Amino acid sequence: MSDDLFDRGMAVRKSVLGADYVARAEANKTEFDADWQRYVAEHAWAAVWSRPGLEIKTRSMLTIAMLASLGKIEELSLHIRATRNTGVTKEEVKEVLLQVAVYAGAPAANSAFAVAKRTYKEMESETK
Repeated sequence: MSDDLFDRGMAVRKSVLGADYVARAEANKTEFDADWQRYVAEHAWAAVWSRPGLEIKTRSMLTIAMLASLGKIEELSLHIRATRNTGVTKEEVKEVLLQVAVYAGAPAANSAFAVAKRTYKEMESETK
């Protein structure tokens, strides 16, 4: 893959997750996971997140729903934090998680609501 694709992916990643998060991830990158980090930038962020077919806000809500459904709690918290950059409101996250309950089950939604509550509380304390 080209450096242009990587750079485009990193730009989208920064716009969604925040420059500070991406800088920390880059600073923590090792020889072991460098190829993985490049793969994520090129394939997830450049090849998918930057496609014109869906708005970033829609992609963000879909990502939250899928992570909640799959029980990927660490990533779910990250993407709830990213709503500061994607325009997804707290009310919309609630609606997404209610949708998760119907299609992925109450235990998945219950865990996701707990993560969301904790993450929003952390975010609120960070802005004070």
